[in-house]
Amino acid sequence: MIQPFHLAIPVQNLEKCRTFYRDVLGCEEGRSDTHWVDFNFFGHQLVIHQKEEFKADRISNPVDGHDVPVPHFGVVLTWEDWHTLADKLNAVNTKFIIEPCIRFKGKVGEQATMFFNDPENNALEFKAFKDMSQLFAK
Repeated sequence: MIQPFHLAIPVQNLEKCRTFYRDVLGCEEGRSDTHWVDFNFFGHQLVIHQKEEFKADRISNPVDGHDVPVPHFGVVLTWEDWHTLADKLNAVNTKFIIEPCIRFKGKVGEQATMFFNDPENNALEFKAFKDMSQLFAK
C-alpha cells in the first residue's frame, strides 16, 4: 500500500491560497488555525503555512525540451483524472509554466504532464501515465 506523504509549504496570503487549493484544485480542507490550513491533496496531506515576506526562489532544469521549475511538487493522477484537471485549469484560464503535454513520447516513461504556480509562486506538477507500470521504469 502506498502511504500518503505530508508536505508543508510557506505562503504569504493564506486566504488567497486557501481559495486556490480548495476551489480551483478541489482539495478538501481539514484542520486549520489563524496561520495554517491542512488540505487533502489528492490523498496526501498538504499544509500551507502563512509566512510574511516569503519569496519563492526558483531555478530550472531542462527536461525533454522544457525548463522544469525546481523546486516543485505535485501528484501522479490517473490518465482520466489528469485530463479532467487539465480541462478544468484551462477553463479558468490558468497560466501554465509548461502547458499540458505528453513528455517522452514513444519512450519508456511516456507521461502526460503540466506545470503551473499556486498564487504564491510555488510550482506544481501534475502527471499521469497511461501505463502506471512505467512510473519507475528505466
